[in-house]
Amino acid sequence: MGIPMMDLTRPHLIEIGKNCVFSADVTLLTHGFDFCVMQNVYGETIGSSGKVVIEDNVFVGARTVILKGTRIGKNSIIGAGSVVTHDIPANSVAAGNPCKVIMTLGQYYEKRKKLYVEEAKAYALEIYRKTGRIPRREDFLDEFPIFLDRNEKLDLLEQSQLGSSITNFRESKPIFGSLSEFLVAAGIPVDKIENKGKT
Repeated sequence: MGIPMMDLTRPHLIEIGKNCVFSADVTLLTHGFDFCVMQNVYGETIGSSGKVVIEDNVFVGARTVILKGTRIGKNSIIGAGSVVTHDIPANSVAAGNPCKVIMTLGQYYEKRKKLYVEEAKAYALEIYRKTGRIPRREDFLDEFPIFLDRNEKLDLLEQSQLGSSITNFRESKPIFGSLSEFLVAAGIPVDKIENKGKT
C-alpha cells in the first residue's frame, strides 16, 4: 500500500489513527494557496489552513484527495479518486467528487459477502481461459478462505492478508471443501482438475 503525500507545511494539523491503509497517490492537504489570487487583486495575504483527522481503521482508495478541515470517522472506506471536502461519519462507505456517503459499513459488508464468491469464481475462470492452466492456491491472495482447510498451514502472505481476523478464520468453515471443488463450481472442466497432476 502507499504512503500518502502529506502537506508538510503544517504537519501538526494531520492526525492519523491506528490500522489505516492508504492506496497509491493519496494526498492530504492542510492548507490552501488560493490566497495568491487575492494577493494580486486586493494586495492582502489571507492564509487558509485546517486540520485533517483520519480516525482508526480507515481505508483510503487510490488518488484520493483529502482537503483541510475534514475528518474521516473510524471504520470507514473512501473510494478511489474521491475528493473529501467535508466530514465523513464513522462506519461509512463514501466516494466521489465531492465525496459523499454511499452506504453504511454494515450494508457494504452484506453486499460484499454476496459478491465475494461469484467474483472469485469469475477470477478463477479467467486464469484458466487466459493461461490454459489450472488455477493454484497462490493465485487467490484474497480468496483462499473460500476453499482452504482451516487446519492447513498458512504461508506468510496469507497470514498478512488475514491480519487481525486470523482467529475468526481458524474458527470458521470454508464455503467449498477444497480448491478443486471451488474450481469445479467456477466452471473449470472436472477432467482437467482431476488430471492436473499428470500434465
